[in-house]
Amino acid sequence: MDIFNSMLFSFPVADVGFAFRESTLPGQVIVLVLFLSSAWAWTIMLTKYWQLRRAGEATYSFLASFRKERNPTALFTKRHHFPGTPLSDIYEAGCLALGNEMQTHGIDREDLFMGELASASHRQLSPNQLETLRTAVDRTVADKALMLEDQMGLLATAVSASPFLGLLGTVWGVMDAFGGMAVSGSATLSAVAPGISGALLTTVVGLLVALPSAIGYNLLTNKIRRIAVQMDNFAQEFISTTQNIFVVES
Repeated sequence: MDIFNSMLFSFPVADVGFAFRESTLPGQVIVLVLFLSSAWAWTIMLTKYWQLRRAGEATYSFLASFRKERNPTALFTKRHHFPGTPLSDIYEAGCLALGNEMQTHGIDREDLFMGELASASHRQLSPNQLETLRTAVDRTVADKALMLEDQMGLLATAVSASPFLGLLGTVWGVMDAFGGMAVSGSATLSAVAPGISGALLTTVVGLLVALPSAIGYNLLTNKIRRIAVQMDNFAQEFISTTQNIFVVES
């Protein structure tokens, strides 16, 4: 209990409040801006974390279901949905593009997606049409990658700008402190210490904003990179499987 009390009283809450009160108006504004930036950064990190976690879990479920089927359009035919994973949207875009290409041969889309019941005459995709399908899939992959990276630029801005904003407040506060010392003609430590303490507060707050944001940014970037690799691998797998079943070699 004594250790807890000593830690509680040693925590610099009172010093922070004193430093904030002794800060100049620009320094106080910068501190408030940094606090708002911290809340904004934490909101982005938590929201993005749950989004990526859900996407990761749904991705593994989707891949397991897709690889159980012999026909690449089986999940589309059965109307199985996997919300949360971008691979499901890539898959649906690929199946729709496949149906559009096969309709040029006069084949009804519903017949195409009959899976094993489809006759060999329905499997008439040319190499050029396969490239069109590949383009549609790759375009969807790029769109989903942009969606995964949404708001990450804002988080990166918080990481890079917060220390500099805190440094700006510190330099400004030190200038005011020494300016006040010159005006008053007093060079004692007690005259400048409160102003310098308030000035240094902005640097501390800036670092407190930047450090968690940097850690969160790196962790989220790794998760996004993992899902992006899964999207690219699935796109290649889908195209390869479609080629084996539907492409007619000349």
